[in-house]
Amino acid sequence: MSSIYNCTGHSLQISNIVNSEGIYLFDDKGKRYMDLESGVWCTSLGHKNIRINTLIKKQIDSIMHAGFSYSNSILEESAESVLSITNFKEGKCVFLCSGSESIELARQISKHVTKKKMSMTLHDSYLGSYSSVTDRSENWYIFNWENCMFCPDKENCKTNCEELQKIPDDVSEFIFEPGSSSGFVRFPPKSLIQNIVNVVREHGGKIIANEVTTGIGRTGKWFGHNHYQIEPDMIAIGKGVGNGYPVSITVINRQTIDQLEKNAFKYMQSHQNDPLGAAIVNEVIKIIKDDDLISKAEIKGTKFLEMLQTLKDDINIIDIRGRGLMFAIDICDENTGDSIFKKLIDKGYIICNRKSLFRIDPPLSVNEDEFGFFIRDFRKILKSQRNDT
Repeated sequence: MSSIYNCTGHSLQISNIVNSEGIYLFDDKGKRYMDLESGVWCTSLGHKNIRINTLIKKQIDSIMHAGFSYSNSILEESAESVLSITNFKEGKCVFLCSGSESIELARQISKHVTKKKMSMTLHDSYLGSYSSVTDRSENWYIFNWENCMFCPDKENCKTNCEELQKIPDDVSEFIFEPGSSSGFVRFPPKSLIQNIVNVVREHGGKIIANEVTTGIGRTGKWFGHNHYQIEPDMIAIGKGVGNGYPVSITVINRQTIDQLEKNAFKYMQSHQNDPLGAAIVNEVIKIIKDDDLISKAEIKGTKFLEMLQTLKDDINIIDIRGRGLMFAIDICDENTGDSIFKKLIDKGYIICNRKSLFRIDPPLSVNEDEFGFFIRDFRKILKSQRNDT
C-alpha cells in the first residue's frame, strides 16, 4: 500500500482481502478472519449480504445518481422508512455521504433557526472528522460528566445541581452521542441526560442525537437515545444504515422543519439525496425488520456480555462493559493490548484496538456459535499471555 496515505491512526494488518461472506473475510492466501468490528461499525448485516447486493445491482441499472432538478421515487419511500423508525411524524430527511456530514448539517440547521452560536457536547464525545467539531477551542461548551458517575444522585439527577446551572443560555444545540463515547463505550446516567436536554430546550436550543455508531440496532434498540427516553430535534444516522456503502441521513422533526420553512436555509452538495444510497438505506431497514434483528441484538447482547465477562481476570482484562452488540474491554496497559491484538489477528479475529481498550461490534447477524468460537480462542490467548509474562 505504498501509494495510500494512512491517516486513520490504526496500522494496516491485512493488506489484501479478496472475498467476504457474512462475518468472515478471506485474504489472498485463503486465510479466514472473523470481522468483529463490522468494518468500523458499518457492515451491520454482514459482508456481501445477498439482499443488499441484489438491490444495489437493480438500482444501478435504473439510476444511481440524481441532480438538483431531478430525482427518483425511492427517495420518498426510503425517507418514509427512516421516519417510521425515528418516530418523527411529518418530519423530513436529507440523504448524505458520511456521518460527519450528517452531524455538520444538523449543527448548521440548529444555528440557523436558533440564531445562537454556542455548541454543547459531553467531554468524551466524538462528533466526526470535520474541524468544525474537532476544534472545540471557541463557541463550545463541554460538559464533563466524569464526576457524575460517582454522584450519589446519579440515578435521580437533581435539577438544581451546580453543574447543570453552569450550562450557558446561548447554546444552539446539544449534540449527544448516546453510549459510544468516542468508541470507549461509556453510558452517561439517564437522568443527567434528561436534565441537560430540558435545560438546553428551556433556553431555546436544539437536541441532536449522534446515532452514527449507536443507531440501527447496535445497542439493542433502533437508536441509542431510546435508552434515555428523550426526543431529539434531529438525528444523525450513518455507518450501519448503509451496510458498508457510504450513505448517511440527517433526520429533522416537524417543529424544526416548520422553523426552516419560515426562514429559508440552503445546504447543497453533489451527492445529496442520491437514489442509490437511499435505496440501500430502505433495504437495510427492511431486512432488520424482516429478520427481527433489533430484539435479537438485545437478547444476544446480554448473552455475549455474560460470555465476555468470564474473561475478566484482573490481570490482563480489567473491565468489560456493553449494551446490545457494542462491547468494550479494558486492558491493563498498551503493550499488553498490542500483544493480545496481534495474537487475535494471527488466530483470525479482527477487533478494534485502542491500545489499552478493545472494542467489539459484530454485525447484527452474528450467531452464538460464531461468538463462542471467539471467546474460546480469546481465552486461550489470555492464558498464553499470562504464561509469557
